[in-house]
Amino acid sequence: MTQRILLAPSILTADFARIGDEVRSVAGIVDWFHLDVMDGHYVPNLTFGPSTVEAINHACENPLHVHLMITDPGRFAPAFAAAGADRISFHPEVVEDPDAVIDQLKELGVGAGIAVHPDVPLDRIEPYAERAAVLLMMSVRPGFGGQKFLDEVVPKIHDARRMVQETGSRADIEVDGGVNSSTIDRVVDAGVDIVVAGSAIFNGVDAPAAAKKLRERLDVLAASRDE
Repeated sequence: MTQRILLAPSILTADFARIGDEVRSVAGIVDWFHLDVMDGHYVPNLTFGPSTVEAINHACENPLHVHLMITDPGRFAPAFAAAGADRISFHPEVVEDPDAVIDQLKELGVGAGIAVHPDVPLDRIEPYAERAAVLLMMSVRPGFGGQKFLDEVVPKIHDARRMVQETGSRADIEVDGGVNSSTIDRVVDAGVDIVVAGSAIFNGVDAPAAAKKLRERLDVLAASRDE
Protein backbone atom coordinates (compact mmCIF):
# COMPACT_ATOMS: atom_id res chain seq x y z
CA MET A 1 0.00 0.00 0.00
CA THR A 2 1.36 3.41 -0.99
CA GLN A 3 2.08 5.66 1.99
CA ARG A 4 0.56 9.07 1.42
CA ILE A 5 2.90 12.04 1.53
CA LEU A 6 1.10 14.78 3.37
CA LEU A 7 0.70 18.34 2.08
CA ALA A 8 0.61 21.23 4.55
CA PRO A 9 0.13 24.79 3.24
CA SER A 10 1.88 27.51 5.18
CA ILE A 11 -0.50 30.41 5.66
CA LEU A 12 2.33 32.94 5.85
CA THR A 13 1.80 34.14 2.27
CA ALA A 14 -2.01 33.88 2.31
CA ASP A 15 -4.28 36.92 2.17
CA PHE A 16 -4.88 37.66 5.86
CA ALA A 17 -7.76 39.99 5.04
CA ARG A 18 -9.70 36.87 3.99
CA ILE A 19 -7.80 34.15 5.80
CA GLY A 20 -10.86 32.02 6.55
CA ASP A 21 -11.79 31.89 2.87
CA GLU A 22 -8.18 31.16 1.90
CA VAL A 23 -8.00 28.22 4.31
CA ARG A 24 -11.38 26.82 3.32
CA SER A 25 -10.51 27.04 -0.38
CA VAL A 26 -7.83 24.33 -0.05
CA ALA A 27 -8.92 22.47 3.09
CA GLY A 28 -10.39 19.57 1.14
CA ILE A 29 -7.24 19.11 -0.94
CA VAL A 30 -4.53 19.31 1.71
CA ASP A 31 -3.83 17.40 4.92
CA TRP A 32 -2.50 19.84 7.53
CA PHE A 33 -2.07 23.59 7.84
CA HIS A 34 1.30 24.99 8.88
CA LEU A 35 1.37 28.17 10.99
CA ASP A 36 4.64 30.06 11.44
CA VAL A 37 4.80 32.13 14.61
CA MET A 38 7.64 34.67 14.79
CA ASP A 39 8.51 36.95 17.68
CA GLY A 40 10.94 39.50 16.24
CA HIS A 41 13.70 38.10 18.49
CA TYR A 42 14.65 34.63 17.29
CA VAL A 43 13.92 35.85 13.77
CA PRO A 44 13.72 39.47 12.57
CA ASN A 45 9.99 39.39 11.83
CA LEU A 46 6.63 39.35 13.60
CA THR A 47 3.66 37.32 12.43
CA PHE A 48 0.66 36.39 14.58
CA GLY A 49 -0.46 34.91 17.87
CA PRO A 50 -2.93 32.39 19.29
CA SER A 51 -6.02 34.30 18.14
CA THR A 52 -5.09 33.68 14.49
CA VAL A 53 -4.51 30.00 15.21
CA GLU A 54 -7.93 29.86 16.84
CA ALA A 55 -9.56 31.53 13.83
CA ILE A 56 -7.98 29.04 11.43
CA ASN A 57 -9.00 26.18 13.69
CA HIS A 58 -12.61 27.37 13.40
CA ALA A 59 -12.31 27.71 9.61
CA CYS A 60 -11.31 24.09 8.90
CA GLU A 61 -11.20 20.59 10.32
CA ASN A 62 -7.61 19.92 9.26
CA PRO A 63 -4.99 19.46 11.99
CA LEU A 64 -2.73 22.44 12.67
CA HIS A 65 1.05 22.44 13.09
CA VAL A 66 2.30 25.57 14.86
CA HIS A 67 5.98 26.31 14.30
CA LEU A 68 7.29 28.53 17.10
CA MET A 69 10.18 30.62 15.82
CA ILE A 70 10.40 32.33 19.18
CA THR A 71 12.88 32.55 22.03
CA ASP A 72 10.54 31.36 24.81
CA PRO A 73 8.43 28.50 23.42
CA GLY A 74 7.60 27.08 26.84
CA ARG A 75 5.95 30.31 27.94
CA PHE A 76 3.61 30.55 24.97
CA ALA A 77 2.97 26.90 24.12
CA PRO A 78 -0.11 26.58 26.40
CA ALA A 79 -1.90 29.42 24.63
CA PHE A 80 -1.25 27.90 21.21
CA ALA A 81 -2.36 24.47 22.38
CA ALA A 82 -5.57 25.98 23.76
CA ALA A 83 -6.10 27.77 20.43
CA GLY A 84 -6.20 24.48 18.56
CA ALA A 85 -2.65 23.42 17.69
CA ASP A 86 -2.28 19.67 17.16
CA ARG A 87 1.50 19.83 16.91
CA ILE A 88 3.89 22.48 18.17
CA SER A 89 7.49 22.64 16.98
CA PHE A 90 10.24 24.65 18.63
CA HIS A 91 13.95 25.28 18.03
CA PRO A 92 15.93 23.44 20.73
CA GLU A 93 18.89 25.80 20.51
CA VAL A 94 16.83 28.60 22.12
CA VAL A 95 16.06 26.74 25.36
CA GLU A 96 18.21 25.42 28.18
CA ASP A 97 16.37 22.10 28.49
CA PRO A 98 14.70 20.83 25.28
CA ASP A 99 13.53 17.68 27.06
CA ALA A 100 11.54 19.81 29.51
CA VAL A 101 9.81 21.60 26.63
CA ILE A 102 9.01 18.25 25.01
CA ASP A 103 7.56 17.08 28.34
CA GLN A 104 5.46 20.24 28.53
CA LEU A 105 4.11 19.80 25.00
CA LYS A 106 3.19 16.18 25.70
CA GLU A 107 1.40 17.25 28.89
CA LEU A 108 -0.54 19.79 26.83
CA GLY A 109 -1.75 16.97 24.61
CA VAL A 110 0.00 18.11 21.43
CA GLY A 111 2.64 16.44 19.30
CA ALA A 112 6.11 17.73 20.11
CA GLY A 113 8.16 18.86 17.15
CA ILE A 114 11.85 19.67 16.84
CA ALA A 115 12.54 22.38 14.27
CA VAL A 116 15.95 22.10 12.63
CA HIS A 117 17.53 25.39 11.50
CA PRO A 118 19.70 24.96 8.37
CA ASP A 119 22.76 26.01 10.37
CA VAL A 120 22.16 23.63 13.29
CA PRO A 121 23.85 20.22 12.86
CA LEU A 122 21.80 17.08 13.25
CA ASP A 123 23.93 15.78 16.10
CA ARG A 124 22.42 18.59 18.19
CA ILE A 125 18.99 17.17 17.42
CA GLU A 126 19.62 13.45 17.76
CA PRO A 127 19.13 13.27 21.57
CA TYR A 128 15.51 14.37 21.12
CA ALA A 129 14.57 12.54 17.92
CA GLU A 130 13.13 9.48 19.62
CA ARG A 131 10.68 11.59 21.66
CA ALA A 132 9.54 13.86 18.83
CA ALA A 133 6.37 13.51 16.80
CA VAL A 134 7.94 15.43 13.94
CA LEU A 135 11.35 16.70 12.83
CA LEU A 136 10.78 19.93 10.95
CA MET A 137 13.65 20.37 8.50
CA MET A 138 14.01 24.01 7.49
CA SER A 139 15.06 24.40 3.86
CA VAL A 140 15.32 28.18 4.18
CA ARG A 141 16.68 30.28 7.02
CA PRO A 142 13.58 31.07 9.08
CA GLY A 143 12.12 34.53 9.20
CA PHE A 144 10.31 35.31 5.96
CA GLY A 145 8.07 33.60 3.44
CA GLY A 146 8.88 33.21 -0.24
CA GLN A 147 12.58 32.44 0.15
CA LYS A 148 14.63 30.35 -2.25
CA PHE A 149 15.10 26.66 -1.41
CA LEU A 150 18.52 25.80 0.04
CA ASP A 151 19.89 22.85 -1.94
CA GLU A 152 22.43 22.03 0.76
CA VAL A 153 19.60 20.91 3.06
CA VAL A 154 18.74 17.89 0.85
CA PRO A 155 21.60 15.70 2.18
CA LYS A 156 20.60 16.76 5.70
CA ILE A 157 17.08 15.47 5.08
CA HIS A 158 18.56 12.16 3.94
CA ASP A 159 20.58 12.06 7.16
CA ALA A 160 17.52 12.91 9.25
CA ARG A 161 15.61 10.02 7.68
CA ARG A 162 18.49 7.67 8.48
CA MET A 163 18.68 9.04 12.03
CA VAL A 164 14.97 8.41 12.60
CA GLN A 165 15.32 4.85 11.39
CA GLU A 166 18.43 4.14 13.44
CA THR A 167 17.03 5.59 16.68
CA GLY A 168 13.70 3.80 16.33
CA SER A 169 11.90 7.13 16.34
CA ARG A 170 8.40 7.31 14.90
CA ALA A 171 8.81 10.99 14.04
CA ASP A 172 7.58 12.30 10.73
CA ILE A 173 10.12 14.13 8.60
CA GLU A 174 8.64 17.43 7.47
CA VAL A 175 10.27 19.98 5.17
CA ASP A 176 9.50 23.69 5.16
CA GLY A 177 10.88 26.42 2.95
CA GLY A 178 10.99 27.12 -0.77
CA VAL A 179 9.20 23.91 -1.75
CA ASN A 180 7.44 24.19 -5.10
CA SER A 181 6.98 22.23 -8.32
CA SER A 182 10.71 22.63 -9.08
CA THR A 183 12.00 21.35 -5.74
CA ILE A 184 9.33 18.93 -4.54
CA ASP A 185 10.86 15.86 -6.24
CA ARG A 186 14.16 16.33 -4.42
CA VAL A 187 12.66 16.52 -0.93
CA VAL A 188 10.46 13.49 -1.53
CA ASP A 189 13.44 11.54 -2.82
CA ALA A 190 15.29 12.54 0.37
CA GLY A 191 12.61 10.84 2.44
CA VAL A 192 10.11 13.39 3.73
CA ASP A 193 6.66 12.46 5.02
CA ILE A 194 5.13 15.96 5.03
CA VAL A 195 5.71 18.83 2.61
CA VAL A 196 5.03 22.44 3.62
CA ALA A 197 4.31 24.83 0.76
CA GLY A 198 3.53 28.51 1.20
CA SER A 199 3.83 30.79 -1.81
CA ALA A 200 3.61 27.73 -4.08
CA ILE A 201 -0.04 27.44 -2.97
CA PHE A 202 -1.09 30.87 -1.78
CA ASN A 203 0.28 32.55 -4.88
CA GLY A 204 -2.45 35.15 -5.26
CA VAL A 205 -3.72 33.48 -8.43
CA ASP A 206 -5.58 30.22 -7.77
CA ALA A 207 -4.77 28.51 -4.49
CA PRO A 208 -7.01 25.45 -5.02
CA ALA A 209 -5.48 24.77 -8.45
CA ALA A 210 -1.96 25.19 -7.07
CA ALA A 211 -2.72 22.86 -4.15
CA LYS A 212 -4.26 20.28 -6.45
CA LYS A 213 -1.20 20.34 -8.70
CA LEU A 214 1.16 19.70 -5.78
CA ARG A 215 -1.18 17.05 -4.34
CA GLU A 216 -1.21 15.17 -7.65
CA ARG A 217 2.56 15.36 -7.93
CA LEU A 218 3.00 14.03 -4.40
CA ASP A 219 0.73 11.10 -5.17
CA VAL A 220 2.81 10.23 -8.24
CA LEU A 221 6.05 10.51 -6.24
CA ALA A 222 4.67 8.42 -3.39
CA ALA A 223 3.68 5.65 -5.80
CA SER A 224 7.09 5.65 -7.49
CA ARG A 225 8.86 5.62 -4.11
CA ASP A 226 7.10 2.38 -3.24
CA GLU A 227 8.09 0.63 -6.50
